[in-house]
Amino acid sequence: MLGASAAEIATAPPPAVGPVVGLRIREVKAWWVRIPIAADLQHRSDFGQVRTFDAAIVRITTEDGIVGWGEGKNAAGSAGNYGALVHLINHEVGPLLIGRDARDITPIWELQYNGVRAETAALSGHAMPQMSRRGMTVSAISAIDIALWDIFGKATGEPVWRLLGGRKKEAMPAYASGGWAKVDQIGDQLNGYIQAGGFTGVKMRIGAMDGAPHLSAARVRAARAAIGPDVELMVDAHGTYTVADAKRFAQLVADQNLAWFEEPVIADDKPGMAEVRAATNIPIAAGESEATRFAFRDLAVLKAAVVLQPDPAFCGGISEAMRIGTIASAFNLRLAPHLWAGAPCFFAGLHVCAASPASFVLEYSLGANPMIHELIEETVEVRNGMVAIPDRPGLGITVDQQFLDAHAQVGP
Repeated sequence: MLGASAAEIATAPPPAVGPVVGLRIREVKAWWVRIPIAADLQHRSDFGQVRTFDAAIVRITTEDGIVGWGEGKNAAGSAGNYGALVHLINHEVGPLLIGRDARDITPIWELQYNGVRAETAALSGHAMPQMSRRGMTVSAISAIDIALWDIFGKATGEPVWRLLGGRKKEAMPAYASGGWAKVDQIGDQLNGYIQAGGFTGVKMRIGAMDGAPHLSAARVRAARAAIGPDVELMVDAHGTYTVADAKRFAQLVADQNLAWFEEPVIADDKPGMAEVRAATNIPIAAGESEATRFAFRDLAVLKAAVVLQPDPAFCGGISEAMRIGTIASAFNLRLAPHLWAGAPCFFAGLHVCAASPASFVLEYSLGANPMIHELIEETVEVRNGMVAIPDRPGLGITVDQQFLDAHAQVGP
């Protein structure tokens, strides 16, 4: 304002800034991607024989051609049916987003969560969620949210972690996640993980896949004897114990110095999980089966877990995972996202861990995972037990569209 007085400058309205037309959403497209796993790389757990790796992979394209990738999850154990979730995204959620500014990440999240009452909820300052606020709805929200953060990063030329407030480390420690072998082979399996990536922590599966708690305890004792006292050992029951059996198992392995006991009981029994936590000095971890900050608030308030494990492809995306990290920090708990997933979810977890004050370790799948290693062009690896946090804009991944198309299931 050349020649204007100081008073005129102080009272002048700010210049009008219109929406960036090119960042409006032009297309939302989801695929059910199913990648076969070679027979010699398959494993069996309480989810059965895992023969494929499945996910809902989402691509959002803006009017100027910026592409963001996301991932939604509605099944555990890698394999599952994603037809309904993909239909939901393509035919119900996606059309609502066409023409929206892709940078409106929080309003778009709230629109999907609150449904027809989204505007009223926004004006009132509190949630008014639709009845279908969990399950596939949150899986769809998760996929959309991750893709929008990818777009935001690419549009600004910044990695997502910078948009979240910056990264605390250039690389994060990771633990090897697997451990299905029988009692006479579990030590060799876990030591193989350690040698492959220089891991200082490993996780094995227990629970229903073994049968009685004493059988799982025998496998844990064999594992600890094989890997020695200096490697962190976590166990994961996938929520398959009753409260009584979880307490019994914890007592049987009380002297094995476990880093955590994951999902001892089902997610719907939070009071039972709190009872298990109160009965043992083994830290309890939980959250891969939980959706939204509200469920994690309950875990914290009930003192049911000390390690919170949101899955970015199921909990509500990057936005919600960061909110859950805030809950962890406020309750003096820790954050270790569940990252048994495809590349968009895994990289979303990398950025969340880089930016969250409560994070301390990453999950790295040692089962066959073509949804990470074959879906994208980048190489994902662990060196000396560490995973580098990417500097590339957005999530930092380049999806191989030809590979995706070759493994997309035909559907509506």
